[in-house]
Amino acid sequence: MKFFVSTGEMSGDLHLSYLVKEILKENNQSVFYGVAGGHSKGAGVNIIQDIKELAVMGFTQAVMKYRFLKKKAYEYLEFIESNKIDKVILVDYGGFNLKFLELLKERVPQVEVYYYIPPKLWVWGEKRIKSLKLADHIMVIFPWEVEFYKRHGVKAVYFGNPFIEKYEVIKNRGNEILLLPGSRKQEVKKLVPIMLEVVEKRKDEKFLLKLASEDHLSWIESDLGKYNNLAVKSEITLIDAIKRSKIALAASGTVILELALMGIPGIVLYKTNIINEFIARYILKLGFVSLPNLTLNEEVYPELLQRECNSTKISNEMNEILKNIDKMDTKIKEIRKRLSGDEIIKSYAQYVIKGSRASYE
Repeated sequence: MKFFVSTGEMSGDLHLSYLVKEILKENNQSVFYGVAGGHSKGAGVNIIQDIKELAVMGFTQAVMKYRFLKKKAYEYLEFIESNKIDKVILVDYGGFNLKFLELLKERVPQVEVYYYIPPKLWVWGEKRIKSLKLADHIMVIFPWEVEFYKRHGVKAVYFGNPFIEKYEVIKNRGNEILLLPGSRKQEVKKLVPIMLEVVEKRKDEKFLLKLASEDHLSWIESDLGKYNNLAVKSEITLIDAIKRSKIALAASGTVILELALMGIPGIVLYKTNIINEFIARYILKLGFVSLPNLTLNEEVYPELLQRECNSTKISNEMNEILKNIDKMDTKIKEIRKRLSGDEIIKSYAQYVIKGSRASYE
């Protein structure tokens, strides 16, 4: 069985790698090709386009890459046709994958398409559901999504969140403050200066700045060596970094969910340009932006967005969390419980293998 996969970001690549590994356990005759990154390559995907070239944050950057992505979409379609691909798995990356789905069903309608982790349409606009409906199968990883899609006449399959099987609660933690500015250049350049203001203000605390890559040091203009209470690491794993920490300040994204599942409290940070802010606030009408908060439909992890993303607000929220740590720990445990399931990744893999023969109510 031949698969073509398409994702565009590190988080999607990670989830895809879990799925690929499990499918190969169930059916070792499967072959995977496609658009992915290092995690999926390690799992067994033959990479025809590395996602490092696809990283886009926000609306303005997406427009700039439009021509490049359109050209790539037609290259992928030709590959799918010439290699007689049986099934396509799309993972997140809605800005590209939804349009690619339309092209797929127009040009190769016989190919069975699975949309695993569809884009957050309750955020980005429900009108895009029309495109999502073209997928033969929709597999979600959050319980509230099933009801959301059901209201729009779309059947979605849910077995639990895969991260539950990858992250255990870390019981013995350290006393540092973990700084996670994200993996995109725009995030690092905007958030690190604010984080360093907090480091400067709280000289009595020890901070750990975890960068996704040592190369990202070139994006930071400040002299990090002047901060005696700051350690900078890129090679350390997220798990090991959390073991050293009591609280985290993190860029909005999948990492907030990872923090919650490992049991560490934190603060969500998000800062973007004026155009993206206008679209987010006045067109999309965002509520909560972090997955743990969406899971319980309440602000467990404080969200400091745009103007509120400043060192004073961050420091104040840190004080509140540390004063009420037991209350936040209870809520974090509830998040993990809400997302649990049995043999989660295996269930998704079996569903993909069975395809149109699968029947889950």
